[in-house]
Amino acid sequence: MGNASQAIKVMIVDDSAVVRGIVRRLLDADPQLEVAAVASNGEMALKALRQHRVDVVLLDIEMPVMGGLDALRRIVVEHPSVKVIMVSTLTRRNAEISLEALRMGAADYVAKPEAGIAAATEFGRDLIAKVKALAASRGSRPVVAPLSPHRPAANLGMRHGRAQRPMVRALGIGASTGGPPALLKMFRALQGAGARQPILVTQHMPATFTALLAEQIERAAGRPCAEGRDGEPVQPGRIYVAPGGWHMTVENGPTSPVIRLDQGAPEHFCRPAVDPMLRSLAAVYGDGAVAAILTGMGADGALGCEAVARAGGRFITQDRATSAVWGMPAAAAATGLAEAVLPLDDIGPWLRRATENAA
Repeated sequence: MGNASQAIKVMIVDDSAVVRGIVRRLLDADPQLEVAAVASNGEMALKALRQHRVDVVLLDIEMPVMGGLDALRRIVVEHPSVKVIMVSTLTRRNAEISLEALRMGAADYVAKPEAGIAAATEFGRDLIAKVKALAASRGSRPVVAPLSPHRPAANLGMRHGRAQRPMVRALGIGASTGGPPALLKMFRALQGAGARQPILVTQHMPATFTALLAEQIERAAGRPCAEGRDGEPVQPGRIYVAPGGWHMTVENGPTSPVIRLDQGAPEHFCRPAVDPMLRSLAAVYGDGAVAAILTGMGADGALGCEAVARAGGRFITQDRATSAVWGMPAAAAATGLAEAVLPLDDIGPWLRRATENAA
């Protein structure tokens, strides 16, 4: 396994011995990971956490004695440095519980694989990538060299020595790991802003989750929000969430822009992905496009942000300190084209000012 002291320590918590075995085999195959403990319920998990060093807990939802949510409540208080990934079957009820778990402090969610080798392979790749990203986020080393907080980067909207502020016509928001609570906080800050612009959101999530996320965003934002539907006109003031399993883009229609959904190849192993959405916003809205990249692992969104900037639009990213994983926002900031790198609390107000066309 290499240097055991440097390995990422993982605990598997699931009442199914079969599931524990499958997950353990997947983790054991990676030399950077070590299964430090296993438990069949939340109570056993809490005892194990007092006896073993653990970086990441993989936590099932429904278990005897003590279920996942009750265990999570204790873990976030008693072991705040430990990252928790909820791992459960993909049902609407479990999706609702998992979104609640994310609000309570869980870092991410992974759906248990359906039958088939391909599904298990995809599950393993997704799970291992998230474990590594979350474990890395506990350290102090940066993912890439960032811009200084609040410092504007090279601004392609500068012309003739003056900052041009075109009318903002559409917003695009991208997020992944840690995204749901960040999105809700951002949208609460936008509530009552009276924004006339449509807002497109891509959050890396499976189907079922994205529909529930749209419902939560609607309540947080106080404006209509739903999963995008292929061919529907883009309406002012509405929020469109990319459905799980589908890329969501926008294109010019006969009288107005329309939503397009497709199941093209994943980008950055993701579908939906942020890059195609932002590329389409740049193509349709040009210098009227504004984007924001929130917390998430990987680099999805960086190329899309670059397209927005080169079309004359603007984008910002979340900073490292407030990101669950500073991957996506770091990659976008590293283009050198971001207008600002901001704490989460400042992103909603910044977008509010931008959509109200304040200086």
